[in-house]
Amino acid sequence: MSAVVDRVRPGSGLNAWLVANSSGNARAVVERGFKVIRNQNWVIVLSGFFEPVFYLLSMGLGLGSLIGTVAGPGGQQISYAAFIAPALLATSAMNGAIYDSTWNVFFKLRFANLYQGMLATPLGPFDVAAGEIFMALFRGFLYALGFTAVIAGMGLTTSWWALAMIPVALLIALGFASLGMAVTSYFTTFQQMDWINIALLPMFMFSSTLFPISVFPEAVQWFIMALPLWHGVELMRQLSVGHFEASTWLHLGYFVVMSVLGIGFTTRRLRSLFLR
Repeated sequence: MSAVVDRVRPGSGLNAWLVANSSGNARAVVERGFKVIRNQNWVIVLSGFFEPVFYLLSMGLGLGSLIGTVAGPGGQQISYAAFIAPALLATSAMNGAIYDSTWNVFFKLRFANLYQGMLATPLGPFDVAAGEIFMALFRGFLYALGFTAVIAGMGLTTSWWALAMIPVALLIALGFASLGMAVTSYFTTFQQMDWINIALLPMFMFSSTLFPISVFPEAVQWFIMALPLWHGVELMRQLSVGHFEASTWLHLGYFVVMSVLGIGFTTRRLRSLFLR
């Protein structure tokens, strides 16, 4: 008898979708992920924390000493280090989640055949997607927690709202992790994985991370404002100084929609790949 249990679709709506795609045991995927980190990957996970710190020290403090102050949220003048620190936090959350949900997932999907084995058990595609995305969130959470402590210790936040940057970093990580896993499900070669860096590097450079997008022509600004990292950067900056606008809800909503669509898309892809 096949280990894959046929899933009935009673009624319609969210409950029917969950019944068809989940056994309610995503915890098993998470437990396996933590065992892997404990046994072999903890050094790799830890190394990603230092990248934004080095950027902050070199660009924020080094170059920042020549730039002086810049206009922050609401037009208030802040140091250049305080300007880029929240952006680097958003970038750190993005990188931690995207690399865990792309390269890590690609190896499991195309070489280890891990997901094929998981879905040959009562686990459903939503269980696998939720478990893997949670592990990517855990990595993003570690980076966000550590980097927030660094910038707070350096006095680069001016509001208690800065504490909210940690859960918001998780939301940013969720959006990128769910989308990254969905996109990776279409890749079949390591050469295709290079497209991820091709997309991430320009997004990092131009999403108001190191300089405001007002330096670009208006048409380019509109394109940048459609990118997810720009929304994360702007949201983090507003939290760091406690300045909120109507756009704050737009930034939050962007990542909520991105996360829901990404998780649904990933679940559907895993189902189509292994549960035909």
